[in-house]
Amino acid sequence: MKKYETEIRVIYADTDAMGIVYHTNYIKWFEAGRNEFLRQIGYPYSRLEKEGIWLPVAAVTCEYKSPGKYDDILLIKSWVKQLGAATVLMSYEILRKETGELLVTGTTKHGITSPELKPIRLKKVNPALYERLAEDLEG
Repeated sequence: MKKYETEIRVIYADTDAMGIVYHTNYIKWFEAGRNEFLRQIGYPYSRLEKEGIWLPVAAVTCEYKSPGKYDDILLIKSWVKQLGAATVLMSYEILRKETGELLVTGTTKHGITSPELKPIRLKKVNPALYERLAEDLEG
C-alpha cells in the first residue's frame, strides 16, 4: 500500500474561538488529500469528469485523536483501502507535520458513477485507472 502525502497550513479561518481546528475542516482536508492523490496518479478530477467518471461521496468516517491548531502544518496521507466493482474506499490520516502526532483518521466511500449518477464498473469503463488504483491497495 502506498500513502500519498499532501501538506496544508491551518489558517485562522479554519479554527474556532479557542484556536483549535473546527471539526468539519478535516472532511474538507480529506477531499484535498483525495484530489492530490488522484493528481499524483495521473487522474485528476478534471480528467475523470472528461471521461464521464464521477466519484460521489456515499459515506464519511472521522475519528479525532488530538486537536490541530492555528498555524500548524498538517500532513494529509491518503490511500486506497478497498476497491470494488463500482465503489472505492479511501483512507486518511492527518498528522501535525512538526511532531508527527496523529490528529485524525478517517475514510470516504465513493460510488463510481456516470454523470447521471448511475453506477459504472470501473474495470470495464477505464481498465487502466482500475489497475492503477488496485496497485496501491491497502493490504
